[in-house]
Amino acid sequence: MTSTPAVRLLATDLDGTLLRTDNTISDATREALGAAEQAGLVIVFVTGRPPRWLHEVAEATGHTGIAVGANGALTYDLHTETVLDSHPLDITVLADVTRVLREKIPDIRFAMEYGLDFGFEPEYRHDWDILPATDRIGRQLPVATSAQLEELLSKPAVKLLAKGRGLDPDAFMDEVEQLIGEQVTVTRSGHSALVEISATGITKASGLAAFARSQDIPREQVAAVGDMPNDIPMLEWAGRSFAVANAHPSARAAAKRILDRSNDEDAVAHLIGELLAELERHATGND
Repeated sequence: MTSTPAVRLLATDLDGTLLRTDNTISDATREALGAAEQAGLVIVFVTGRPPRWLHEVAEATGHTGIAVGANGALTYDLHTETVLDSHPLDITVLADVTRVLREKIPDIRFAMEYGLDFGFEPEYRHDWDILPATDRIGRQLPVATSAQLEELLSKPAVKLLAKGRGLDPDAFMDEVEQLIGEQVTVTRSGHSALVEISATGITKASGLAAFARSQDIPREQVAAVGDMPNDIPMLEWAGRSFAVANAHPSARAAAKRILDRSNDEDAVAHLIGELLAELERHATGND
């Protein structure tokens, strides 16, 4: 008998991990995901993305299962297009942390992910298409709201975004963590001075753990792969964890193994191949 149980669930980050740098999905990765699901390996996208950014990935991969979005703040069914669970920041916490950050870092600018819609301060400069006009089947999506902070704080948000213009990304996150880290969860997923703030205790690990429990899959049979600081909690939680070759140093330090391929070299596809071979050995008693 083997002392290492076979992996039953693979949790993968999207940007910088499953997706290539140009945001495409290779044929090899698409085929590997299909083979994994056919073999019974549960695939879960665990991402900082909100639901409106998940449909294009689901369509490109053919994966229509469950996604853990907004860094663990919500669980989303890609097939029925419904939010299954949500853990937002309440308006009192939002008001308090934005006040502290604005006092200490006057140039900081904020945006709010509410789940299915988005709001931002007029001077907030985003690095992406913050709200596509339509979803994957052509339905109109809510228009992003540009408003003063007081208006943005009028309802709970699953994620608060804070942008530090012209600041070093790591130093900016460290400063924000020192200022408000006892009240909320602070992380980042990109290469600019943009931090992502969630309710206290809400991380990719908390969302992934909740889903694994719902499927009666123990953490020892969960593998996770990622590339950035927001992946660290799930890399530390999962029984087996991997960082792609292009990962941030902190994610590499958290992972139990560094893959020898980057996201642009289909690292996740190759990892799936390894896991499926392992499943086959377990099934045939050759491990």
